[in-house]
Amino acid sequence: MSKGNWLEAVVSQNQVLEVLETNQYTEKYGLTLNEEEAQMIVAERRNTLKEQKRVEFGESILPRLIYEFCDSYYINQDNYAETMVRLQEIFFLYKNEMLDELTDNELIHFMKEQFETVCYGDLDYLEGTCLDVFSQAVRSGYEGYKQTEGRREYGRFDEVTRWDPRLYLEALKNLQ
Repeated sequence: MSKGNWLEAVVSQNQVLEVLETNQYTEKYGLTLNEEEAQMIVAERRNTLKEQKRVEFGESILPRLIYEFCDSYYINQDNYAETMVRLQEIFFLYKNEMLDELTDNELIHFMKEQFETVCYGDLDYLEGTCLDVFSQAVRSGYEGYKQTEGRREYGRFDEVTRWDPRLYLEALKNLQ
């Protein structure tokens, strides 16, 4: 085994252990990863970093994604590992798309808020609509997210008319 491969194996094993340590926190939400799932997520992280031409120094973003998303209404034990893989792919894609303007925490907060509210757990909508629209605004110079750490931002750019409970109740009254 070459020195590079040995070092990569040690780093990967440390990342797997780091991911497995999150189980202590996430089990209260009914979510745990076994070693095989953790290894798969770490391997996918490596692939995503290569694909997005990114390098991570220090702690992996994955534990922060896990801690932020583990209480989601839309993540359960059956989709947990796959969702974490997809979230890290989306995270690195949009770090690039937003030209690294947002901090990791700002992007993670934005992702979580949209995932729970606008997207209702739909990762394709998160990636292809919410983050796409927001990244266009960021690339155009929008900086309002800095004051809110990425929270409550999407409504400024959302082009889709959403369901309004007040209007719904008013329409019901008119039907009577």
